[in-house]
Amino acid sequence: MPAIRPLTAADRQVWTPLWRAYLAFYETELPEAVYATSFARMTDPLVSDYQGMLAWDGDRAVGLVHYIFHRHGWRIEPVTYLQDLYAVPEVRGQGVGRALIEAVYAAADAAGAPSVYWMTQEFNTEARKLYDRVGTLTPFVKYQRP
Repeated sequence: MPAIRPLTAADRQVWTPLWRAYLAFYETELPEAVYATSFARMTDPLVSDYQGMLAWDGDRAVGLVHYIFHRHGWRIEPVTYLQDLYAVPEVRGQGVGRALIEAVYAAADAAGAPSVYWMTQEFNTEARKLYDRVGTLTPFVKYQRP
């Protein structure tokens, strides 16, 4: 079972390759300023709505999760958006993804934002096998501004 802990300012060197690999899966590259800003936000003790955690196998970071607390028009309490989830390929199927999701569930409960949701692409069949066990598929379809 991996050890899960919050992202710290000292984690930049291990976090960056994990996030780059996650984005590469989605055929995405971002400017360095986005990496720097996102990491700074998640490790700033004054920022409470945007958080990150790493999964560790001994002294090796093997996964990450980013999540955002936000207000919701249909609820009094905030909700939690699990934005990014990644495990290195060689540890998939060993509980890393589940542990990261459950850590977000625990953080959401502790923050009083127990409703957790996320999105994935339809073709992400391996991850969806896990998601079908730890979540409920909804009928919503995402649109965004062109």
